Amino acid sequence: MGKLGISIYPEHSDREKDFAYMEKAAAYGFSRIFTCLLSASRDIQVVKQEFGSFFAKAHELGFEVAVDTNPEVFKALGAAPEDLSVFHSLGIDIIRLDGHFDDFKDALLTRNPYGIRIEFNGSSDTNVRGLIEHGADRRNMTICHNFYPERYSGLSQKTFDRFNEQWKTLGLPVAAFVTSQENETFGPWPVYEGLPTLEEDRRLPIDAQVRHMIACETVDDILIGNAYASEAELQAMAGVKRANTTIRINLEKEIGEAERHALYDNKHAGRNDASEYFIRSSFPRLNFRNTAIPPRSCQDKMFRRGDVLVVNDNLSHYRGEVEIVLKDIENHGQRNRAGRVADSELRILEEMEKRPDHIFEIIP
Repeated sequence: MGKLGISIYPEHSDREKDFAYMEKAAAYGFSRIFTCLLSASRDIQVVKQEFGSFFAKAHELGFEVAVDTNPEVFKALGAAPEDLSVFHSLGIDIIRLDGHFDDFKDALLTRNPYGIRIEFNGSSDTNVRGLIEHGADRRNMTICHNFYPERYSGLSQKTFDRFNEQWKTLGLPVAAFVTSQENETFGPWPVYEGLPTLEEDRRLPIDAQVRHMIACETVDDILIGNAYASEAELQAMAGVKRANTTIRINLEKEIGEAERHALYDNKHAGRNDASEYFIRSSFPRLNFRNTAIPPRSCQDKMFRRGDVLVVNDNLSHYRGEVEIVLKDIENHGQRNRAGRVADSELRILEEMEKRPDHIFEIIP
């Protein structure tokens, strides 16, 4: 299971607020911090002053620290691919390369004697495979996507999937950013439209963003790009089950207890022989061989995409099966509509549709 992370930008923030935020995040199980040296001072003494106590506090609280860099940052700090001693002295665990040197030097970075991991940009067509083929140490390599401050500039799902497919083929862990919805959050630059990787995440509740990342099944570490998320957001993010996909539904008012039992008291697995009309979770049927699910009236002649159905007594052989509609079907009175996938969750349904045998839980 991957890590949850926050981002902190000491050169734009207050030390006391940073430390308080880190302590709250640590209390909720967060264990990774991202920060940026791209906009930091080019004076190594100033960097040590601004960042030194922050790195020390982070390690005291059990965080690992990743810093965004490029060749210009290396030059300003007196570092080189063959000499990462300044990063080691600062207590940095992961160096993220926002820009590159050349294939040999990038590979050399992964062979540093300090065990500092090298993180490559997951939102670009970096030739990571070529680096591995030419001597880079795969065990010391990770991937982290960009975040996108400018509205409408974030990755599309299609692009995100394309990149992640190649990173997972290489067996590399992947990190991506979600965004806080708090007012007046900030990042390394004066842009305040949120800091997500995916454009569709920019205005969604943070737990919906996280559960979508989990449903993609290609993301390991999930980081909040902007500072500071609220304590309620930290709690919501930490409360998301990460072992499998979870999808939130809005229940029908007249739902019966048997239907509730079918929805909530089972982990669900879509059938790999699924039709194009719905995701079928058949295991709940085992609990309803001798338990009735009375039909409930529904005036709608059709069930629509996102409707969540429970098969009732009128189709007793399949009674208790839970179905999530993908394509409109007729209402023949054999299924009760138990609820609908929440609007903020429909993207999760799209991920489940890509893999019909998804293991998932339904949550209220």
